[in-house]
Amino acid sequence: MSDNHLRNVIEAAMLAAGKPLSVAELVQLFDEDARPSTAEMKAALAGLASEYEGRGIELRETASGWRISVRAPLAREVSRLWPERPQRYSRALLETIALIAYRQPITRAEIESVRGVAVNPNIVKTLMERNWVRVVGHRDVPGRPELLGTTREFLDYFGLRSIDELPPLAELKSMADLNPQLDLPVSTDEDGPLLEGAGDEPVTVGAT
Repeated sequence: MSDNHLRNVIEAAMLAAGKPLSVAELVQLFDEDARPSTAEMKAALAGLASEYEGRGIELRETASGWRISVRAPLAREVSRLWPERPQRYSRALLETIALIAYRQPITRAEIESVRGVAVNPNIVKTLMERNWVRVVGHRDVPGRPELLGTTREFLDYFGLRSIDELPPLAELKSMADLNPQLDLPVSTDEDGPLLEGAGDEPVTVGAT
């Protein structure tokens, strides 16, 4: 199998899937008698990523695998393709997910202690429905409150391989500064804008 054909299959599969694909999933796309090895697949991914240098799209590894994305500096212009569906998040939601991401595992009471206000239950509900946050355990104190942590989908959305890739908290004004990238193809969110709560300044993050 030619290296060019291997890269073409990878590229086509990622555009068709619309989600990150792992090396194992990519290998399984090929007939058994022509299946590339894991090493060959990784080399092809590296080659394809190199081909995209200087272009408007990039091949990026996330927690779930590899995906083709629009480069972050171009997200503002490209997002105008969907002017009726801006992704807007309230500042309260962004502060909540930031606290969970940086201080996990964390309880709702601990989030409230840091923010100085009660956590709107709809915010945590929305984060769980979007599958960015999950219950990872219970604090061993009276009442055994739930401990919240981020998910693989959270990492995928923000283009991260692990929590260790989050920027230093001192450099981050809000989760919006992470500049989530536009997946190709873009999947629209049928639920519309998320939690533009009263008194909370909505922040446009981008499309996914």
